[in-house]
Amino acid sequence: MAPQMIFVNLPVKDLDASKAFYEKLGYSINPQFSDETAACVVISDTIFAMLLTEEKFASFTAPGKAISDATKATEVLITLSAESRAKADELADAALAAGGSPAKEPMDMGFMYGRSFADLDGHHWEVFWMDPAAAAGGQA
Repeated sequence: MAPQMIFVNLPVKDLDASKAFYEKLGYSINPQFSDETAACVVISDTIFAMLLTEEKFASFTAPGKAISDATKATEVLITLSAESRAKADELADAALAAGGSPAKEPMDMGFMYGRSFADLDGHHWEVFWMDPAAAAGGQA
């Protein structure tokens, strides 16, 4: 059985600026699933962010349903794992350097560490590392 994949669809105001933002984080754009209204950001072999112009995004929703302004309301928290604390910091720092903004203060629980940022459209991203020994031991 093939691994299940996830495609997170996000409305964006400026597709080119958003593509450049995610490329600065080290992600690539899959041209097979991209055009002038959409860009497929490859996060991993099974995780993708579909950046859609607001008009394109609206075509996938119920008629007349408003698109959330993520700079004013939290519509979703998108969380990615990191292989180390340093990698969590690396991704969050890259996002801030690329024009993103801090979403909240870093979280350090000893066995789990996380950073967060908002992308150019205000979408809230989290990146966290969990100590594998603590995870295996069932520590909550």
